[in-house]
Amino acid sequence: MSYFCTRNQVTGSKPGLRKKKMVIHIILLLLGLALLVKGADGLVEGASALARKFNVSDLAIGLTIVAFGTSAPELVVNTIASYQEHYDVVLGNIIGSNNFNLFFILGIAGLITPLTVHSNTVWREIPFSFLAVMVVLALANEFFRPDDKLLLSRVDAIVLLVFFVLFLFYVYKQLKTDPLRKAHTGAHFSNCKIWAYILLGLIGLVAGGRLVVYSAVEMATMWGVSEKIIGLTIIAAGTSLPELATSVVAAYKKNSDIAMGNIIGSNIFNLFFILSVSAFIRPIPFNPAFNTDLYILAGGTVFIFVAMFSGKKRKLDRWEAGLLLAAFMGYMFFLVGKEM
Repeated sequence: MSYFCTRNQVTGSKPGLRKKKMVIHIILLLLGLALLVKGADGLVEGASALARKFNVSDLAIGLTIVAFGTSAPELVVNTIASYQEHYDVVLGNIIGSNNFNLFFILGIAGLITPLTVHSNTVWREIPFSFLAVMVVLALANEFFRPDDKLLLSRVDAIVLLVFFVLFLFYVYKQLKTDPLRKAHTGAHFSNCKIWAYILLGLIGLVAGGRLVVYSAVEMATMWGVSEKIIGLTIIAAGTSLPELATSVVAAYKKNSDIAMGNIIGSNIFNLFFILSVSAFIRPIPFNPAFNTDLYILAGGTVFIFVAMFSGKKRKLDRWEAGLLLAAFMGYMFFLVGKEM
């Protein structure tokens, strides 16, 4: 079943049938949330055990396995949306998810525990995520094209994919050259148990993400909300719930590297890989209205970088996390105000 329905379908429903559908979507939403939480917990357990077993830093695991797993819902939704030519959903999901990750999820995780991370995250991964925003802005806003002709073409998709490969190469080099931090204490699993945790966690995340997004979109479209706002809010938040669950669980377990690495890695995956796949499926007409959301994302990334140097340690303090949450609430009011 498609994630998307028309307003005629919505308004043509009888009130009683609409109420029953709403109840069903609420149940599916709760089931999806439960799968997301359990899947995230299993993924963090498996990823941490993998890091301990092979002496790989938690940061590298967060930037690769965990980041890719938690970005799977964005990939599924964008593949469907691009094929069905819902371009505002494609862009809104990616940009909205990254803003949700950066402002809301890091804000929540930072309130649970101050996030002290490996120095390379500050010097390399965060600037790399800023570069991703700048590359998308440059490709989408080609100066020799009028606003109604702006496009993320398949050539642009190749450029994004090249940057993604460079990022993977950087992670690979980091595994070989960076000094490893002392492994966290905890249970040591067998190989079968490790991969069972990771695979079942990913399955739970993807299944839960699909249920949450499907039910949320159906509920939202019943009230005639535009696809752009759905993409930037409902779908973005829904597909980012795996990142939320994973980073919150990691923060609760005092694993700051996975909490931070998951968010930064997911944002890079979203802009370089998932947007590339979406543009490969169908070239994406770019709505200049999304520039504001990209500027907000760039500003938030710069804030995270600066926040790491505001104290003696490289960490995101609770008051800084509170500022992120406050900024996110202001951003949501801004979006709603524009729609009204």
